[in-house]
Amino acid sequence: MPHILFLNWRDTRNPESGGSEVYTERIAAELVARGHRVTLLCAKHAGAPAEQVLPTDVHVLRRGGRHTVYLRAALSYLAGRCHLGRLAPGARGRPDLIVDVCNGVPFLSPLYARCPTVVVIHHVHREQWPVVFGGLKARFGWWLESRVGPRVYRRCRYVTVSTATRDELAELGIPRTRITLVHNALVGPGCASALRSAYPSLVVLGRLMPHKRVEHALDALAALPEARLVIAGRGYWEPRLREYAARLGVADRTDFAGYVSEQRKHELLSLGWVVLVPSLKEGWGLTIMEAAAHGTPAVAFRSAGGVCDAIRDGETGLLADDPGDFVAKIRWLLTDEKTRHQMGTAARAYAESFTWAAAGERMAALVDEAAQRAP
Repeated sequence: MPHILFLNWRDTRNPESGGSEVYTERIAAELVARGHRVTLLCAKHAGAPAEQVLPTDVHVLRRGGRHTVYLRAALSYLAGRCHLGRLAPGARGRPDLIVDVCNGVPFLSPLYARCPTVVVIHHVHREQWPVVFGGLKARFGWWLESRVGPRVYRRCRYVTVSTATRDELAELGIPRTRITLVHNALVGPGCASALRSAYPSLVVLGRLMPHKRVEHALDALAALPEARLVIAGRGYWEPRLREYAARLGVADRTDFAGYVSEQRKHELLSLGWVVLVPSLKEGWGLTIMEAAAHGTPAVAFRSAGGVCDAIRDGETGLLADDPGDFVAKIRWLLTDEKTRHQMGTAARAYAESFTWAAAGERMAALVDEAAQRAP
């Protein structure tokens, strides 16, 4: 049974997890279903065991912290400890293939691993480095991602989730022939007849970080006096957002819901009239598809990249060109019930065309091909 090792800095149980972690674990589960043995190595976090077997039979190893997980991944590989517990007779301690998930900082596994590597990149972080870090750290991070990474992975196959990211990788010198699209799929249950809120309701779902630019959603709320906004998620930027809402005079119409359960998340997406995705950059935008499953259209910024694949502009949602346009398009959807309903219906149909089974099949074919080509 081939053993595949996923390297990702977080798992879905991490308080700071996002769409990348959902994608990693769903793809890993699909590979297990196709006969592969899969281990996910990620960082430790409070309240989670060092080793765990998920219901999908994916094995999880939590090693190191936010910054040391990269070194611990290398040491675990070199020590032959990329497995859970005791090995079965005849099993090998090192994987047959590595899926190296790069979230800005690459694991650089080809430097130490003597097996094939498939690289997964959701989006290029060019714009995010200066927003999150600034100064020398930002320049170093971008150099690592844009210069060092492509050099180290020069013989590897790449996987990405959107045409926008594929184009950006090509700009960094990655041949298009080595880049495969494996889209995200529909996450969570759909809802054939959503029970909408009685008042114009806007929803933002995700981590509260500077590059998510939730301030634009608050600006829109200030310009739409009849609307209310739910912000579901947590992160260190929340106090700044609360202060900003107070300055704008919209604190009484803003609900900071914090972390919400899966059930509550889907209730909010069903109740909402429009989902807002004001992020600076997204590889795809799982929130868009989750909302679409409930017939809820989304508004995002065209410049955010992968959202241009997740939203069919003018059909399943709207893409804005600037902050003013963002507000105008939200206002349009809130005031035009017929258009909002049509886009919601089209969004649901579009979301249902993406399945994890299809994504898993595509990834399985890619990893099998990479393993067969290995010396």
